[in-house]
Amino acid sequence: MDVEKIQVVGAGQMGSGIAQVAAQAGLSVHLSDLDEDAIEKGLETIRKHLARSVEKERISQDEMDEALGRTASGTEYAPDADLAIEAVVETIEVKKVVFRDLDEQLGDEAVLATNTSSLSITELGALSGRPEKFIGMHFFNPVPLMKLVEIVRGPETGDETYRTAHELTERLGKEPVEVQDFPGFVSNRLLMPMINEAIYCVMEGVAGPEEVDTVMKLGMGHQIGPLALADLIGLDTCLHVMEVLHEGFGDSKYRSCPLLKRYVAAGRLGRKSGHGFYQYG
Repeated sequence: MDVEKIQVVGAGQMGSGIAQVAAQAGLSVHLSDLDEDAIEKGLETIRKHLARSVEKERISQDEMDEALGRTASGTEYAPDADLAIEAVVETIEVKKVVFRDLDEQLGDEAVLATNTSSLSITELGALSGRPEKFIGMHFFNPVPLMKLVEIVRGPETGDETYRTAHELTERLGKEPVEVQDFPGFVSNRLLMPMINEAIYCVMEGVAGPEEVDTVMKLGMGHQIGPLALADLIGLDTCLHVMEVLHEGFGDSKYRSCPLLKRYVAAGRLGRKSGHGFYQYG
């Protein structure tokens, strides 16, 4: 299936990033959210990122203008979209409503994709009303810079749906990797326990946040330490993924660190709240 127009649901950090790379790849994009303020914030994020690329001479002003010209928006969905990518909050109840509406408003041949980082593709596919045309496309933050996309098939995902998602990922300039539908997929199954263990090191007084991050950067070659990364991701998101892993596998090794729970309860969520393991101005 040739994809020429995509519907992106959710104008936050991930949704706006997906919309940006799709528009830059020559696709028509329709960006939607619950209200116009959220949409305008997402569009402003896209404009800022593109303008920064122009300043750094990564793209021309004409390329920026053309990408913005291919980006429409609104609180309603585009019924003529060939594929929809959902990038809303990691709550299955919210996603269920999104996919119910997409199933009703988009054409029968349209593919529905989710950017979930941890929820079951099998369950979401069953809720979507078209499980054979449902697939996971897990992008990474920041979307314009990160090359990886985990392509996650459910048991009912059709081969044509997989090919469509794979080809679209390559058209967006990303590297598709096929993974199976297990809690956390590959990325978060490996990443979140590492972050969780780093938090245990802080809680138990083994070392402070800066020291833990320095060990992982200088000793293990990581570009960013696990605690700074947790702040970037959002500590509430980290806690949510750990809970999904713990529930999905029933293994105590995925039990969330008590310090992580305390920080989230206190509203210390990382960069988005101004304070996590580090403080942000």
